[in-house]
Amino acid sequence: MNGLRTAAAVFLLAGLGACAQTPPIATVTDPYAGSRYTGTLPGGTLPGASAEDFRRIAGDTVWFPENDAALDGRARETLVRQAGWLKQNGSFSTVIEGHADEQGTREYNLALGARRASAVQEYLVSQGVDRGRIRTSSYGKERPFEICSDPACQAQNRRTVTVVTPGAGV
Repeated sequence: MNGLRTAAAVFLLAGLGACAQTPPIATVTDPYAGSRYTGTLPGGTLPGASAEDFRRIAGDTVWFPENDAALDGRARETLVRQAGWLKQNGSFSTVIEGHADEQGTREYNLALGARRASAVQEYLVSQGVDRGRIRTSSYGKERPFEICSDPACQAQNRRTVTVVTPGAGV
């Protein structure tokens, strides 16, 4: 009988250890895809606490197609993680910086960066992040990630960057 209890205890502890290592599953409504996103959150639970945690866990950059502000599946996956982190860490506010590549006029790229930042803001709000915690800004082509003329390289400049800072609201 004593051996049976020991075996049961070992089995129970092994099962609990396996559960503790399984990352949490995030299931949220995605109004733009008409479905639900289900996936694991990198790094396990969302600890929150710093901008570096946000970048590491949720990712701070969303990329866009050329001359477009549409959110593809990869962008929405990043934004689902960002929304989860922001909802769990309500003491942070955000600025979404819109960027564009070097093609086009300054005015066109500022407007495109603004549309990209607005698309990200609206998606985060649709995921339950309070609009009062989010501001947007556009830099157009003024702050490139890379200065280059190769199309593959220019794609790195078609982005938004979500910058988090302590202090809810604006």
